[in-house]
Amino acid sequence: MSNETYRQFDPWRPSPVKETSRHQIAKTHYFSIDRVSYESNDGGEFDRYCLYGNVGDTVGVLALTEDGMIPLVEQYRLASHRWTLEIPGGHAVDSAEPTQDLAKRKLVEEGGYEAGRITQFARFLNTPSYSTQHTSLYLATDLTPAKRQEIGPETPRSEVRLTSVDDAYQMVLNGTIVDAKTIIAILRLKSGSLTQLND
Repeated sequence: MSNETYRQFDPWRPSPVKETSRHQIAKTHYFSIDRVSYESNDGGEFDRYCLYGNVGDTVGVLALTEDGMIPLVEQYRLASHRWTLEIPGGHAVDSAEPTQDLAKRKLVEEGGYEAGRITQFARFLNTPSYSTQHTSLYLATDLTPAKRQEIGPETPRSEVRLTSVDDAYQMVLNGTIVDAKTIIAILRLKSGSLTQLND
């Protein structure tokens, strides 16, 4: 197997397709769905459904208590019909809300902590094949307890589990944690790349 690179990767090289039409078929507070028609360079035509976020990035907050524990939130997810363990996170109510403010608010509402320090450490595309939605990840430290809020009718008895970094990492490896933002955050923390972030 060769390590030779045949073509340098360039994410901004010209598009191999041309958009020919677009029609919005659904709109909610958080996202809209468009039916988009394209023409390929070889002359073929095809349609795709694309999802667009309406209120900016979603966020995820990797919080660390003074003794090195991570608050993970138990949530019931309707679309997948299962309980998940996730770092606090979510959508803005208003597109004018900065993601850092949103991250602070979600940490209080879902995690039950206020952060003395909070710093963005990653941003990723959730599902690049059909959505423009990004998630911004934050590291929160210097925590003080705060009053949590109810998550919603789908999760009437949500709890926060304080989990060690090693235990959280094992839950990523064994498939207990399946939420993408939580997996990314825990793997970044375990790698040591966040050590000096909030110092």
